[in-house]
Amino acid sequence: MSKPHVVVVGGGYAGVMAANRLTKRDDIAITLVNPRDHFVERIRLHQLAGGSDDAVVAYADVLAPRVRLVVGSVSSITAPARTILLADGQEMTYDYLVYAVGSTGAMRVPGAEEHACGIASFEEATRLRSVLDATPADAPVVVVGGGPTGIEVSSELGDLGRNVTLICGDRLGPWLHEKGRVDVERALRRLGVGIVEGAPVAEVMDGRVRLDNGRELTSSVTIWTAGFAAPDLARASGLSTDGLGRLVTDETLTSVDDDRIIATGDAAAPSGSAYRMSCQAANQLGPLAADTVLARLAGTTPEPVSVGFVGQCISIGRGLGLVNFARRDDSAVGGRLRGAPAAKVKELVCRGTIWALAMESRRPGSAVVFKDRSRAARVQTNAVTPRVGATSVPHLNSAP
Repeated sequence: MSKPHVVVVGGGYAGVMAANRLTKRDDIAITLVNPRDHFVERIRLHQLAGGSDDAVVAYADVLAPRVRLVVGSVSSITAPARTILLADGQEMTYDYLVYAVGSTGAMRVPGAEEHACGIASFEEATRLRSVLDATPADAPVVVVGGGPTGIEVSSELGDLGRNVTLICGDRLGPWLHEKGRVDVERALRRLGVGIVEGAPVAEVMDGRVRLDNGRELTSSVTIWTAGFAAPDLARASGLSTDGLGRLVTDETLTSVDDDRIIATGDAAAPSGSAYRMSCQAANQLGPLAADTVLARLAGTTPEPVSVGFVGQCISIGRGLGLVNFARRDDSAVGGRLRGAPAAKVKELVCRGTIWALAMESRRPGSAVVFKDRSRAARVQTNAVTPRVGATSVPHLNSAP
């Protein structure tokens, strides 16, 4: 009798965590399908663009030896047949599928795709680095998006002496506590980064950016960091997705369409109340998705997921940072660490993330999950039910 085959689609933080956790059982075959033959440290892509890090780790350093790596892109999923089709024409069958395709940048403003550089993927960050290398150091650079990525990109380039303007839309660092927001603004201005708030971008043009108040800014390089979305694979395969393209699941991360498909990381939308797209969530959701698969293989009932946050670490240039602490439900508090000590903590977090992946590859079950016990009450009214034909699974309203 052949071993059950679990295919993990996507080799980012959540996908690698899931694949490694699955090695808890020796009697299953595990395949990880990923477009690249190396692991990308997405939280270092701003450093790749600025030239201070290559943002790459060998899969041999983070992936369990038992996991078979297949380099390729999945073009479609046929759930009834339990097969996936790769772009090269190869077809692969599975008993369970872990959907861990991550997220991409979302350029929804006219002209952004044609005239702006993204930084949500390794390829985009590499291209941006080449564009910056070919652009005079004093040329105006506009970064669109006042979230963590926008802050890190603009400060990285500001620290290099670039002429940078950060357009925040509504306000700078919308997730941050007001005290943290003041700290970030002060640090950015010290690096020479201009900040524009209260005026979202209406159009990106060749050499210019127009705001919705009519103001135009000259821009030799426009960098887009505003917003994320999931890849289109699930929707194009006929599976239920939310407005950002994430696979809709119940609280065990099981697809509402098919109980053999489990979503995780940025690509999962449990009960219509998805977690913030982040590696902090992905490193916890990855092993939890694997636990759901392992429970089903064992014939037991999967447990509802519970993921908690501890805060947000932001690099500000190459020597400063901010650690804004948070409640488990991801709401920011006033407690924070600033300056050089925060930069050291951020670097430790980046290294620790890779260490956690490597540790899970050697000792599956070691990954830490921070429980948020209050989630059940917050998403009770949004709980979803599998469609007819899917096996019954526990839902939020039946959770203990």
